[in-house]
Amino acid sequence: MMASCGSVKLGQDWRTATRDSAGIVAPAQRTPEAVVQVYAARAFNWRGIFAVHTWIATKPPAAGSYTVHQVVGWNAYHNLPVVVSNNDLPDRRWYGAEPELLFELRGAEASAAIPKIEAAIHSYPYPRRYVMWPGPNSNTFVAHVSRQVPELRVDLPPTAIGKDFLPGGAVLARAPSGTGVQLSLFGLAGLILASEEGVELNLLTLGVGIDPLGPALRLPGIGRLGGS
Repeated sequence: MMASCGSVKLGQDWRTATRDSAGIVAPAQRTPEAVVQVYAARAFNWRGIFAVHTWIATKPPAAGSYTVHQVVGWNAYHNLPVVVSNNDLPDRRWYGAEPELLFELRGAEASAAIPKIEAAIHSYPYPRRYVMWPGPNSNTFVAHVSRQVPELRVDLPPTAIGKDFLPGGAVLARAPSGTGVQLSLFGLAGLILASEEGVELNLLTLGVGIDPLGPALRLPGIGRLGGS
């Protein structure tokens, strides 16, 4: 069940906010198999009331570390690439916010997906551009990668603001999970119909809907409520 991805802590200093492991996954040295994971955590400070930050972690078989792939928005203010892939802890707290594991692959399926994920990262059309609202942002990046890799059946929550921003001004695309379709008008209005996401209506980047297979509600500011 996905609800709020933890509490929102206002007024934090990013320099002192915790970035330690949440203990969700074993260290790479004790995990010989390939692993792919997608995480979400509440965005930093007041933005976390409405939105989450998402990222992807990969580890090939027998690798000694995980690689974390994400968009880091403040890099844009220093004229640096916003897409960052670093050896890191996959389940770090996002400046005090608890991460939640949205999706995971292990073993042979993860091994097959990792090269596709790396290719999708290189094809992301906004490697140096970041716009907090309505995108492109960190959730636009993860949605793009997920659409390109059939193995990533990721249900990004309605709080993943930016997932509805389709590259190149496209109006029609696969849903982020790859299990349906998505209509979107510059990320500001649209509709998702998919077996993973269910039905989600987007208005001014606020998503609301229902997953009848969960069953679960999809609520702005809350996320996925109910189901599994």
